[in-house]
Amino acid sequence: MAPGGSNYQDIGDSRSAYADYGIAPESAEFKNSPFRKAAAVVGGKNGAGSNSAVHELLECPVCMNPMYPPIHQCPNGHTLCVKCKSKVHVCPICRHELGNIRCLALEKIAESLELPCRYQIYGCQDIFTYHTRLRHEQNCRFRPYNCPYAGSECAVTGDIQYLVAHLKDDHKVDMHDGCTFNHRYVKSNPQEVENATWMLTVFNCFGHQFCLHFEAFNLGLAPVYMAFLRFMGDDDDAKRFSYSLEVGGFGRKLTWQGVPRSIRDSHKTVRDSLDGLIIQRSMALFFSGGDRKELKLKVAGRIWREPL
Repeated sequence: MAPGGSNYQDIGDSRSAYADYGIAPESAEFKNSPFRKAAAVVGGKNGAGSNSAVHELLECPVCMNPMYPPIHQCPNGHTLCVKCKSKVHVCPICRHELGNIRCLALEKIAESLELPCRYQIYGCQDIFTYHTRLRHEQNCRFRPYNCPYAGSECAVTGDIQYLVAHLKDDHKVDMHDGCTFNHRYVKSNPQEVENATWMLTVFNCFGHQFCLHFEAFNLGLAPVYMAFLRFMGDDDDAKRFSYSLEVGGFGRKLTWQGVPRSIRDSHKTVRDSLDGLIIQRSMALFFSGGDRKELKLKVAGRIWREPL
């Protein structure tokens, strides 16, 4: 083993290195995507090549994340980020003992850069300093959305048009046109179904897409069913709409009215916040009729646009 080799193992998880700047480092997915390569060479006054070269200079050789002041270097000039420096004692490039040397020239370069948002190819036209760019990108309205499908751990991201095609082609999700719906959920063994995502349906309404989720899970010790709506777009646009859900039978009914949540909020976040129509299993079986051994639940709903 090379001298000091064990000193910088297991430091790949340096994702919180930039907490002081209020930013999040790039995900491994984005690092390996063609989208990152395109974003790295967009914009700049002196052409794509110079920007790409500067980005490489500002990339920590250990964790591969962007470096922010204070940027440290070894006596031979090899740089690394402040988080990785706290975990190693020798330079990861030349194995020279690290001191406490700042790379002031590179820090000045970082502070002077003006760069486009990495989501420029999705429509963002804003220009930022090196520091504020990554803060902005965390909440850029043009950043890709996560796949809203809850039946599996799907890592696909993209714009709304791409995700709609992905849901239809890859997840075989039912697509419907219209702002009213009436769905029947049937399960022959409802007593055995727990913590299960049962169905996702997408509605095209007012030129937007809405995801209707229906599933079963345990709320504490009580088995429940839950239906809720998510909006395929940002939260500000989601708040322009409202929806209602209704379930009932035998002279009784439960109703819910709410605002669809943006798919920026994960499926689990919405479900755990109980922001939807919740039906106790015993009540759902009562609505189903018969011997109450089979779930036959009809959920009706409506989506409408709120006045400006």
